[in-house]
Amino acid sequence: MIRVLLADDEDLIRVAVAALLGLEPDIEVVAHAADGKTAVTAALAHRPDVAVVDLEMPGLDGIAVAAELTRARPECAVVVLTGHGRPGHLREALTAGARGFLRKGAPGGALADVIRRVHAGGRYVDPALAADALTLPPCPLTPRELETLRLAEVGAPVAVIARRVHLSTGTVRNHLSAAVQKLGAADRAEAVRVARDNGWL
Repeated sequence: MIRVLLADDEDLIRVAVAALLGLEPDIEVVAHAADGKTAVTAALAHRPDVAVVDLEMPGLDGIAVAAELTRARPECAVVVLTGHGRPGHLREALTAGARGFLRKGAPGGALADVIRRVHAGGRYVDPALAADALTLPPCPLTPRELETLRLAEVGAPVAVIARRVHLSTGTVRNHLSAAVQKLGAADRAEAVRVARDNGWL
């Protein structure tokens, strides 16, 4: 039997997926979690072979859970489920150690097949997301522009960013302005969103 942990903050989805997997003769759901931190704790306690985690959860998201389980329980393969995955998310998940990345809109039997594949040591990436990731344009921002935009993402004022990166406030403003312009964004917040969606941040 392949022992599986399910983590999703939506009870209905978690219960429905558990019921669907319960129909499989070789898969057993051994634990449930409603958030990322509980998912890590449950994985350490129940020792599943595969953890199926939602991308967006309170506390630790699916990518953070994948990173933590890869470090603490590398023998547990992680599959990230997403309702609206973006190519940047795919790259982050794979970098964090996830072995599978699947849309929630996939056909009913797809998840069981992915669980079997990653349990056997393979990988699975949603084909549409893989195609999108392969056709992403290269990042147009310089390393300094990315660095200042990353700090702006957390809401740090220009003066604080300037101190952290050891630049003048005018230079930081110039980097942020260049990032906004290069990304065709209306403001810093939109520039952060565009960079995040494309996996550059």
